[in-house]
Amino acid sequence: MTRPPETGPPGRTSSSDSGAVSGGRVTPPAAEAQISDFRSQKGSGAFVSRAFTVVSIAALYYLSHRLSGTEATYLVHVLTVGTIYAVLATSYNLVNGITGQFSLQPNAFAAIGAYTAAILTLSPEEKAMTFILEPILPPFDRIQLPFLPALLAGGGMAAAFAVLVGLPVFRVRGDYLAIVTLGFGEIVRIVATNAIGLTNGALGLKGLPPYTTLTGAFVWLVVTLVVITGLLRSPVGRAWRSIREDEQAARAAGINVFRYKLSAFVVSAFFQGVGGALLAHLLTTVDPKQFNFFFTFNLLIIIVVGGLGSMTGAVVGSFLFAGGSELLRVVEEPITIAGREFEGIPGLRMVIFSALLIVIMLFFRRGLFGRREFSWSIRGWRGAA
Repeated sequence: MTRPPETGPPGRTSSSDSGAVSGGRVTPPAAEAQISDFRSQKGSGAFVSRAFTVVSIAALYYLSHRLSGTEATYLVHVLTVGTIYAVLATSYNLVNGITGQFSLQPNAFAAIGAYTAAILTLSPEEKAMTFILEPILPPFDRIQLPFLPALLAGGGMAAAFAVLVGLPVFRVRGDYLAIVTLGFGEIVRIVATNAIGLTNGALGLKGLPPYTTLTGAFVWLVVTLVVITGLLRSPVGRAWRSIREDEQAARAAGINVFRYKLSAFVVSAFFQGVGGALLAHLLTTVDPKQFNFFFTFNLLIIIVVGGLGSMTGAVVGSFLFAGGSELLRVVEEPITIAGREFEGIPGLRMVIFSALLIVIMLFFRRGLFGRREFSWSIRGWRGAA
């Protein structure tokens, strides 16, 4: 009796005849070749990404350490300011753009981080000379830390305040959330003005060590982007996006909306505190006037112009804003035209930026980048989820 030829389970064939078998599914030879080609391109893109990253870091290192002269120093300063703004804007974009919560508090967290780091980096002798109206409160009169621990302390203090504020704040949403966070920013500014024994009041803290460099700011920008993009690619990031798209649907799907809102708020606050500390040690001074509502408004312009939800847009918008602010200084200074001198108009830069914001909202409603992200890979661009 002749036995019938052996056959495997349905859907399973020899890999040599019909392609590779994976998980009970047959991959045709043509599709397998396409997958192999895609993986090789992905590997090439990863190599190109690393190569460009290394080149970028090397270029910034050269720029910050090799250039000399007044113009070069000025350029490095503008680039450093733009890098710090990028740290602040990308972290602010996490709450407003990714999670979809309209908040107006980054000036508060930047101020908390700036004052915390400034108090910790000043020496006891410098504190004794700075606090002339009232001695600084103990034990801060004896504490001095290196710059990195002070930066982390500034970010940690801002994150701690974010937890305290976020617990009641995220019981409301929409316009109410914007009003509450705006009020918190004003409270921090007023406390900084009147807490003379801790912040030196309206006189502020002068003569801070100039620890912030372009290279250091760039490293913190990379850390910020790596942490935030890593979270965005995780289940946490998907939960944040689902809250942005439809909060009720996210809640119905079992997502703890309050907890995820608070987590985004705390992560954002940490990096805003670090950004405030970097800015304070770049300008070597910190006072309450630096962190008024216009500070928040500047960051809002950056993330709206760049594109809400786009980290690439936040970074590019930061450098455009920093460079544009310097270029537009001419409109606030006296200028001579055809032998006739015209007085500058203080504050005209903000008027121009506001008009630019209106134009972008009319013609580019999703900003310059929308929700797209730049990639070093071969395709170059990818859409945000």
